[in-house]
Amino acid sequence: MKINFETAKWNMDSDGLWLSIKIPESLKETAQEFVVNMQNNPKKHVAEIKPYRKKRSLDANGYYWKLCGELSAKLNIPPVEIYRQHIQNIGNNYEILPLKDDAVEKFCEAWQRNGMGWLTNTLGPSKLEGYTNIIAYYGSSTYDSKQMSQLIDLLVTDCKEQGIETATPEEIERMKQQYGRR
Repeated sequence: MKINFETAKWNMDSDGLWLSIKIPESLKETAQEFVVNMQNNPKKHVAEIKPYRKKRSLDANGYYWKLCGELSAKLNIPPVEIYRQHIQNIGNNYEILPLKDDAVEKFCEAWQRNGMGWLTNTLGPSKLEGYTNIIAYYGSSTYDSKQMSQLIDLLVTDCKEQGIETATPEEIERMKQQYGRR
């Protein structure tokens, strides 16, 4: 069960510390069934709480790859190279990690198996002896609407510089606004 919520509170009693979230009235029966089933059949569960982010729309993703293909044909550069360059120009989409020198190669290979936009670059020696700093970029499959808008804007700028026709600003804005509405 996945629940989006805006209000939470906590309380403490003799059983421990509790976190309560306010759910929509439409989920009342589902929540009641969950608690009853849990009481009748106790098992461990996992709850993950993180800020809500809109997902990208398939329309915006499709538009990105259509334009990327056109730019690729014009510049004679594989689309994946264009995409990877853009990934590195999006803000707040990476982690800088100090890794043991002998673990860098294995980590980078594993990270990049997540998808073609999951990139790593070596930044150089860490302050920690025997460690190397790397930058690990997240692919666009994890992007929120703001990051996907930045990705599309980078591509549109590149296309316009090459004389490639793009959607009207209104159409582009519509796709950005639909990001996350599936």
